[in-house]
Amino acid sequence: MNIHEYQAKALFEKFGVPAPKGAAAKTPEDFINALAELPEGPTMVKSQIHAGGRGKGVFTDGYKGGVKFCKTKAEAREAATRMLGNTLVTAQTGPAGRKVQTVYFTVASDIKKEYYLAILLDRAASRPVIVASTEGGVEIEKVAHETPEKIFKVVIDPAYGIADFQVRDLVSGLGLAGAEAKNAARLIRALYGMYWDTDAAMVEVNPLITTGSGEVLALDAKVSFDDNALFRHPDIVALRDLNEEDPKEIEASKHALSYIALDGNIACLVNGAGLAMSTMDIIKYFGGSPANFLDVGGGASKGQVVAAFKIILGDPNVKGIFVNIFGGIMDCNVIANGIVDAVREVGLRLPLVVRLEGNNVEAGKATLASSGLTIVSGDSMADAAQKIVKLVA
Repeated sequence: MNIHEYQAKALFEKFGVPAPKGAAAKTPEDFINALAELPEGPTMVKSQIHAGGRGKGVFTDGYKGGVKFCKTKAEAREAATRMLGNTLVTAQTGPAGRKVQTVYFTVASDIKKEYYLAILLDRAASRPVIVASTEGGVEIEKVAHETPEKIFKVVIDPAYGIADFQVRDLVSGLGLAGAEAKNAARLIRALYGMYWDTDAAMVEVNPLITTGSGEVLALDAKVSFDDNALFRHPDIVALRDLNEEDPKEIEASKHALSYIALDGNIACLVNGAGLAMSTMDIIKYFGGSPANFLDVGGGASKGQVVAAFKIILGDPNVKGIFVNIFGGIMDCNVIANGIVDAVREVGLRLPLVVRLEGNNVEAGKATLASSGLTIVSGDSMADAAQKIVKLVA
């Protein structure tokens, strides 16, 4: 689950991570109160959407920049008026863009130098890793490609937590000394504490800055959380902004389904994340294009299968459906009955290819065969993939 910058900054304040003072506004009427919380002078106005590249983005009405530096609060209010309710298009939003429903005002900082700092999970090591660089303010992917030697990492033992020598290594790697070094050390410890205590999946500060007075501040914030741990954090769940999520993905979460929309035309309904990835791969291999990742899990009910079909059909780009089930815990006949009920309920007119294998597979195939519905059976994963690609061509 992702949250907005202004929400992340509120968590930063709670955990003692220093950041420029800011205030959010959701309506034009809020602008006055939000700006009143800030001192007079240079002010930043930031569009709040779940996408990067806001500063380089362009609104659909031609207004340029989702992040603006303003010399005065009056100028900031004018910029916010142009942003709020407008649709911002960035490299990460795609051409459709995202509607700005919140703007965030912050005090403009006196930037001496910009750095990069992030904490995330190193899945290979099964431990948290802190990634840092002296090259902040730009895409870390660009730094990794052009100057990888300027990125360094520190892997944390979760049983011990971040050690003093690791903090010193990070501060030294960033080239900080004196008051900046002490302030950076405090920030790093506080940031790791937040990452750990909130079950965050990633905490990224880009840029982390130093100022002329020796401060070290988190100028920006991008935070996401482990969905599997959200039951422990109802306060964080309350920060979820459904306006920033695909309605189909929201509906899927209500039924405990894992769904991610893609840009193809062959919908996939699969049990198990690994099999789902393989299914998308084999569709591509035979010349097709997957429309989604949809994992119904290892023990889906008939109701979940019906819900999955409705979600799939909510995508107007879908021209065919490929159901690929390997029954381990899953009973193939349960899936088959779910498919039959779903097709009858939604009145499916698209090509449907089903490949069943594993637990109670013969009963499942018999259920499909006796349904009287137009369902194409796949003898193998490759056979089924070729059939659905051919049917939607």
